[in-house]
Amino acid sequence: MGSPAGGSAGHRSLADQLRSWSDDEVSRLLADRPDLTTPAPHDFSQLASRAAVRSSLARALDSLTRGELSVIDALVVAGQTTDSELIAMVRAEPSYVVSALARLRALALAWDSPEGLRPLSGVADCLTGGPETGRSGLRPRSADAPPLDVLRTRIDELSEPARAMLEHVLEQGGEATAGSARRTVRPEDAATPAEELLSRALLVPGRDDVLVLPGEVGVALRDGCTTTEPVDAEPTLATAERPTRLTEGAAAGAALEFCRRTELLLEWWSTRPAAALRTGGLGVRELKAASAHLQLSEVETALVVETAHAAGLIATRADGDGNPVWVPTDAFDAWLATDVAARWVVLARAWAASARLPSLVGGRGADDKPWAALGPELASALMPETRAMTLAALGEVPPGHALASGTGLPSLVALLAWRRPRRPRSRADQVAWTVAEAAAIGVTGLDALSPYGRALAAGEDPVPLLAALLPEPVDHVLIQADLTAVAPGPLEPDVARSLQLVADVESRGAATVYRFSASSLRRALDAGWTAREVHAFLAAVSRTPVPQPLTYLVDDAVRTFGQVRVGFAEAFVRSDDEAALAALVHHPKAASLGLRLIAPTVLVSTTPVDLLLVRLRELGVAPVVEGPDGTVRVGRPDELRARTPKPRGAGQQEARLAVQVAAAVRALRAGDQAAQVRPAAAVSPAGALSALRDAIERRAAVVIGFTDNQGVVGERVVEPLSVEGGQLTAHDRTADDVRTFAVHRISRVTPLP
Repeated sequence: MGSPAGGSAGHRSLADQLRSWSDDEVSRLLADRPDLTTPAPHDFSQLASRAAVRSSLARALDSLTRGELSVIDALVVAGQTTDSELIAMVRAEPSYVVSALARLRALALAWDSPEGLRPLSGVADCLTGGPETGRSGLRPRSADAPPLDVLRTRIDELSEPARAMLEHVLEQGGEATAGSARRTVRPEDAATPAEELLSRALLVPGRDDVLVLPGEVGVALRDGCTTTEPVDAEPTLATAERPTRLTEGAAAGAALEFCRRTELLLEWWSTRPAAALRTGGLGVRELKAASAHLQLSEVETALVVETAHAAGLIATRADGDGNPVWVPTDAFDAWLATDVAARWVVLARAWAASARLPSLVGGRGADDKPWAALGPELASALMPETRAMTLAALGEVPPGHALASGTGLPSLVALLAWRRPRRPRSRADQVAWTVAEAAAIGVTGLDALSPYGRALAAGEDPVPLLAALLPEPVDHVLIQADLTAVAPGPLEPDVARSLQLVADVESRGAATVYRFSASSLRRALDAGWTAREVHAFLAAVSRTPVPQPLTYLVDDAVRTFGQVRVGFAEAFVRSDDEAALAALVHHPKAASLGLRLIAPTVLVSTTPVDLLLVRLRELGVAPVVEGPDGTVRVGRPDELRARTPKPRGAGQQEARLAVQVAAAVRALRAGDQAAQVRPAAAVSPAGALSALRDAIERRAAVVIGFTDNQGVVGERVVEPLSVEGGQLTAHDRTADDVRTFAVHRISRVTPLP
């Protein structure tokens, strides 16, 4: 059984079995158990030693399904067995057990010794939980276990009370209290059910006053299997028919809306940066402001913010006062230059690979502090796996079907709990969050995975599939007499930006409604547009004639624009309209501006120019900045950008792991060649650990050189049992007792011939 798939001959140790594998098989092991690659193991003995460490075993077991865990639990109960015997012990289809055994071998959780298939020595201690994690609750079989038919005969001979007691002990964990029962008694002399079971070795004495049910008895009670229910029965999803046209339309609409809101938020933060907390998160006040701007709930806004951050579209930088603020990065400009489908793919891939938990925003932690968006503590290493498994499960639902209302989500949680049973209880919440977030981003529509969502989950290019579902962008609007413009579809990016400069969005949906006002037109004039350019744009973008009221509104805004001019005195205000200046000086809300009339057409102010401009506009005045030479200066506010952070997506992690695996395989082969010329005794600390764990797996004795507390060096013949926490637990043949030895005091380990 030299390869992960098994074979016809056993190996002296796990290291020997790993050594016989091909480079591809070793690479798959290291890719499935990446903790074995750092640092690169020196040789196969050290690799086998690492594979048997408790923490590494626990990680490997975490990747198994409930069925696979049931198979390895049966292997622990059987102890040392053959594939055919194990297939008979597991209540599942033989093909499923064969496939599960191949995976256990490939993960180095089981190996083939000359005596038969056996689990790694630490696997039994790492199997925790109950039936929900694949555990049968049975103890390992006794070394001298009688055949199954003999046990069945003994059970059939029991009286009804003894049989009931035996089944009760099995259900309650396999232990019972002896009480007054005699430990050594013949079946014909048994006076109580406990004595009846003891006389037939169906219960055996354990420590203190405890009686233990051997594993082989539990198997006999369960008709030769370790469980009473099939272990290969995977839960099914509760689905219902749902028209594809509706689900695809809902998903595409959500994708378009998510991209639009991301663009809207980041353009707002370009000129109005959001203050960052000292811990790096986004404050509650800033989140509420963003929610109001996007007209979303705080949780939905947090999803937009977290996804944009994961995509590298926002980062922190220092403002003018040196305080950290959140602003778009340089990558945001490149993102805007692409079409909607490409923009969505950037966001969706970042979300799928992100460890962030935006759905927790608004709640409170164990310390009663609110969870802050972009906060460092708002993450879970399990979220990428949860999202990937959720999308994969939704991808198994055939087109035209979706999760059933009410029962669909619980069935999805049950399915993922079967596929990864050794996950914390928070997994159920994470699955629910993933389903809700996928709907908001547009990966799903009406609880059905979209065609481009399937491509995303499969690692393929979703852009063509999404682009086919999105409406074609339009380059025109319909301007109406009530000073509104209706966009009959998504506008082309350049047209949308220009229109948002001269008009305000009034409502969104399949058709976006824009409203023109004096303030929106002044915004365009502030950006440097002239009256001719405004009229030309409106005439070019409208499929209907420009209404006369809008023409008058533009002309009136241009006429009043720049009547008041602001200069640098701390600031001065100049206008040819003496009455307007006099009214401004006496305005009740202008008292804080420090205005003083120094001439009929000139005011001076103690307020800085940049702040004075804002305050005058709030008072309904349309000022412009006048330069030292008397020329008018107009321009849009500066758009701030931060440096794009280095990408840390799943692609980079996979590439890094591939490099580590390749380096580890080379190191293993080189170390294997070097080990052939080394002495038999292990003298280094790492070599001693490898030799001890190798002896544990082989159940072999070794000679150790040990330094006691008095500094005396001696040799002891021991049978290693376990190595944990820097301590070797072993049976000392000289003292005929189980002792512990500090590993750092062991100077030499020599295999006993």
